[in-house]
Amino acid sequence: MRPRYITIHSTQNWSSGADAWRHGLALKRSKLGKLSWHYTVDEDVAVQHLPTTITGNHADYDGPGNRYSIGIEMCEHPGNSRSVTIDRTAKLSAYLMKKYNIPLSRVVPHYHWPRRGQNPPNKNCPHFLLNNGRPGSKWRSFLGKVNGYHKAITLPRSEAWASR
Repeated sequence: MRPRYITIHSTQNWSSGADAWRHGLALKRSKLGKLSWHYTVDEDVAVQHLPTTITGNHADYDGPGNRYSIGIEMCEHPGNSRSVTIDRTAKLSAYLMKKYNIPLSRVVPHYHWPRRGQNPPNKNCPHFLLNNGRPGSKWRSFLGKVNGYHKAITLPRSEAWASR
């Protein structure tokens, strides 16, 4: 896969201890069925589960959301700081944008990818970055953070291979 998008999700897992490491273990042990994504972020760490060149199964079945998108899940377990998790996710998104030459307009919420045969077709995800189930001021604020971090990044030549 050559990443063209970054898709932001929320785990909607409020279980105690459901941090980035535990989500990684669940994926490794196939506890989440066919689901797979590239990164899980909490207040302490961003854990990579799949190489960004491998297709995940996190957005829209066989559509472009899976075929061309890096999936990032944000944790919601008790005791996790949502604001720190959002900030860490913005930093990771900015880094991935720079590395793969992905424009800000292609950093999208899971909501962006319609679900065929579902009602409603667009998922309320990440719910805490959407306004009444749709991108709005909260999403624009998140993109502002991502853009600010993106402008501050300079990648070493060895990391900028994908933008050539």
